[in-house]
Amino acid sequence: MEKYKQHFLKNIRKQLKDWEVVSFISHEELYRFLHSMAETAATIGGEEIGTKATELMNGLEDIDKEEWRLESVERYIFDVIQLCYVYDHQEVLGFPKRINEQQKESAVILLIDDDTSFLMYMKEKLEEEADWYVIVVANPQKAASALYDMKPDCVIIDIHMKEKNGLELLEFLNGKLKQQFIPTVIVSVDGGKETRINSYQKGADDFIQKPFDITEFIVRIQRQLDRKKQIHDLLLLDELTHVYNRKYLNQAYEHLQNERNRSREPYCLAVLDIDHFKKINDTHGHLVGDEILKAFARFLKEETRMNDIVVRFGGEEFIILFPKTNIQEGYEVIDRLRGKFKELSFEGKRTFFCTFSSGIVEVNNVNTLEYWLQLADNALYEVKKKGRNRVQKAESLYSFWPQKTLKVAVVDDDPIIRTIIKGILTKLPHQQTVLEVKTFKDGKDFMNSKWHITEEDPCLVILDGIMPNVDGLEVLKWLYSQEQQGLYKVIMLTSRNSKEDVARALQLGADDYMTKPFNLLELETRVGKLMSRMF
Repeated sequence: MEKYKQHFLKNIRKQLKDWEVVSFISHEELYRFLHSMAETAATIGGEEIGTKATELMNGLEDIDKEEWRLESVERYIFDVIQLCYVYDHQEVLGFPKRINEQQKESAVILLIDDDTSFLMYMKEKLEEEADWYVIVVANPQKAASALYDMKPDCVIIDIHMKEKNGLELLEFLNGKLKQQFIPTVIVSVDGGKETRINSYQKGADDFIQKPFDITEFIVRIQRQLDRKKQIHDLLLLDELTHVYNRKYLNQAYEHLQNERNRSREPYCLAVLDIDHFKKINDTHGHLVGDEILKAFARFLKEETRMNDIVVRFGGEEFIILFPKTNIQEGYEVIDRLRGKFKELSFEGKRTFFCTFSSGIVEVNNVNTLEYWLQLADNALYEVKKKGRNRVQKAESLYSFWPQKTLKVAVVDDDPIIRTIIKGILTKLPHQQTVLEVKTFKDGKDFMNSKWHITEEDPCLVILDGIMPNVDGLEVLKWLYSQEQQGLYKVIMLTSRNSKEDVARALQLGADDYMTKPFNLLELETRVGKLMSRMF
């Protein structure tokens, strides 16, 4: 049966490869491909593939199209090609498990050590046992950029590295770490008193001697993560409403301005004011007023995106910062919230309803926070003059901000994997970003292409480690010799028996790696995390 299975998959790979070099694919040819797949799959034990292929084949009868472009074909057959990948590796993978929301939002750990064996072991253990997303950096020179780009929740540094002492690195990074309340843990084989004291004096929050028990290590790191959250909550959250307080606003604004400068995308600042709040207090009492404030804050948090920032500015006034959002999108969100909030009922001396008014501005150039607050406040004032329970756009000096382009190169000699990864990428959210995806059949094809060479557009490269002609390590080495190397992020795809290749990839600067065969949803999560830090 294995012989027939491999012959079946070989034919699929051949067809996908043939299609990549033609301009159009006929409707009849696509039908024949799915018909052949449906008949053969059921015979050789691929029942799910056969069922899906039959469903797609029958669906073609309702599509009036004589010719298809490759992109359209890839989108149409994506689900059945994904099943082929799982079928090929079912002994290892089983069927894909669903990545839950907790895993998607797990803590990000930055681990810095030039011992690649230690890095690979720790990455596997921490991701498996603690559900953390672990970024490993083998080149200490890359540590600063990793800290800035990946925004970790905890940093772990080994003292003894060939190129740079870990404590010197800690001292160098310390300003940024303390500013953002990022805990740092030093690990070392030398657990002497002098080394430990020196570590704490340099700013380490904990010291763990090698070798250590992995369970205890996880507990100690989790304590640092919990402490970070407690400090974050104590210093930056409003005591009554549990949203961010005014102290956080400057920090959030500075962060978003930095992101705007890098991404060239605007964001929005909205000022919201509960209408006639003084009258509510006077009529129903301050305790009821407090309940309204808490309910309003909870409503705003629940009804906005995870990355949107809700701040209680003072009294009944709140601010929402909408990252990577233009004025029309921001206006529509606030107006939707306004319409929904006015339907909520509250209990005081009688049942009553509340409304709010808002002014919103698009932050699209360099200026002070006070300037944008004033613009939004002016718009809010106009709303109040018109009768409240409205949203008003503020006038801004500039209304246009060009979209950013993110190039994604998929370099792999397997057409099934190329098709799957391309399909996954098209499903990922990339608001206000033009996503250009191109596949390459080998490293030489990629290196000869000028498509990914730009002055300012970043490029994510999903790179197979083993390919004919020029392998992934050669491509990686070539990439980081380029003048614009800072624009590239690389995820290496390696086989399970190539630990030496993984080690070399980390030394050369790969940002992440996955071993084949990989779970497709895990790939989606990793790619999404890395892409989100490039937008």
